[in-house]
Amino acid sequence: MGAHSDTAVQTADRHVALDDHALDQLFRTARTYNVFRDEAISDETIHKLYDLLKWGPTAFNAQPARYVFVRSPEAKGKLGPTLSSGNRDKTLAAPLTVIVAVDTHFHEHLPSQFPSYDARPLFESTPALIEPTIQRNGSLQGAYLILAARALGLDAGPMSGFNADLVNQAFFADGRWKANFLINLGYGTNEKRGRLPGKRHISERPLPAEQRRELGHWEMDTVIGSASNDCILTLVERLTG
Repeated sequence: MGAHSDTAVQTADRHVALDDHALDQLFRTARTYNVFRDEAISDETIHKLYDLLKWGPTAFNAQPARYVFVRSPEAKGKLGPTLSSGNRDKTLAAPLTVIVAVDTHFHEHLPSQFPSYDARPLFESTPALIEPTIQRNGSLQGAYLILAARALGLDAGPMSGFNADLVNQAFFADGRWKANFLINLGYGTNEKRGRLPGKRHISERPLPAEQRRELGHWEMDTVIGSASNDCILTLVERLTG
């Protein structure tokens, strides 16, 4: 009994390795997604996401990252003009976009974040330490966010194709926070043809077009090869085609 008890104690003191399903979800089969299902991400899920990622370690427990969750049409409207052409449509169509930013005055919170000793004077006396600290640790926190999202069953599409100055002007006008990178979040789909923001569904087309009663209504479709980026575009006039 004594030997068995010692073994149990030793085992209880060790972390348990994640099973293959969890490792697949976090790493091995996880992918960067560009297209997501049309399914909203709730406030509850966003809170769960933050409650997970906040435990990730950073230097001095500084946690310099700040997160703006862009979800409403108004917020997406502010973000849209800052995006590169290749990222605009997929980001506007994503259920949620996170601006991962950094707080250039993060050290003001160190007395409460890092109670071992007051590290704030270190950054106040050596301002050159601030930039590498926020970039290194803020990027690390963005990675924690991706893993936390995957752990909750979400998919992520991180990207850097945007104008950081425009994002800062639109969202961080006081200059204290600065954008680092963006992450689209949602429930990914393998559908290769993305949704166009604001596009009307085919079921909403006018009755004359649906019944093929008049000229001038065109159908367009694309065919993309599985092993190629080439595309075939087809155009068919509804009445004569």
